[in-house]
Amino acid sequence: MIPLVSSVPGVATSPAIEQAVEVLAGKAFVVLTGAGVSTDSGIPDYRGAGAPKRNPMTFDQFLSSENYRKRYWAGSHLGWTLFDAAQPNEGHRVLAELEDAGVVTGVVTQNVDGLHARAGSRHLVDLHGSMDRVNCLRCGQTFARASVAQRIVEANPGLSEPDLVRLAPDGDADVAEYEAFVVPECTVCGGTLKPDVVFFGEFVPTEKFAEASAMVTTADALVIAGSSLVVNSGIRLLELARRRKLPIVIVNRGVTKGDGRATIKIDAGTTETLTALAGMLLS
Repeated sequence: MIPLVSSVPGVATSPAIEQAVEVLAGKAFVVLTGAGVSTDSGIPDYRGAGAPKRNPMTFDQFLSSENYRKRYWAGSHLGWTLFDAAQPNEGHRVLAELEDAGVVTGVVTQNVDGLHARAGSRHLVDLHGSMDRVNCLRCGQTFARASVAQRIVEANPGLSEPDLVRLAPDGDADVAEYEAFVVPECTVCGGTLKPDVVFFGEFVPTEKFAEASAMVTTADALVIAGSSLVVNSGIRLLELARRRKLPIVIVNRGVTKGDGRATIKIDAGTTETLTALAGMLLS
């Protein structure tokens, strides 16, 4: 089937929205979200129009030297101060409302910003982790990010200059000077600390992907919102839905790697589209 595509500015009245409502009506569906869901909260995406080209640090680089860890933690801390201040937008809230109504069975997110949880989503799989947790790579101890951030501030006075920070989707930020940065260590064993997120070069934890797969397997349909589906985990979940012959609705500005496999593709912003869909499905 060739997907019906809409890029009409009047999202709520577009044929694709009406078609999506017909496809989703009476079904309990799972939602896979990407960076495009959080752009209206002030968090940029990697691949949208105007997004600067980035080369995020890989896991191997992070492990390889203290200098890499200094650069990462200096940028991550500055980014965290802005990340933590971001608020859920209407798209996040609408998904929580749809869950409360029993229409959405769960949310699988590729985002690490924690905004779905703060908006009230309860059946949530943070596929790539969350920036509000920090793990020790040696002993496995987990820390709240806020407590680690406080230690960083105390050890690096004068570091935070939010006006000079260019935030990235993963909570990192570009920094020019970091040689003198004091990297936090585990207070239990002195080991290396790392935010509880999947770095480039790491695999999604098996148990996380199993949770996400179970959500798709038990749903009646899949909605993908704000993801270009470049990351392999997203495509794998789309393929799972396709093999089960589930209706697949993709909402994203611009092309995604899953467009040819979608039942319906809506080329529009996620906030307005999810709001329009919810209004019709709950009416």
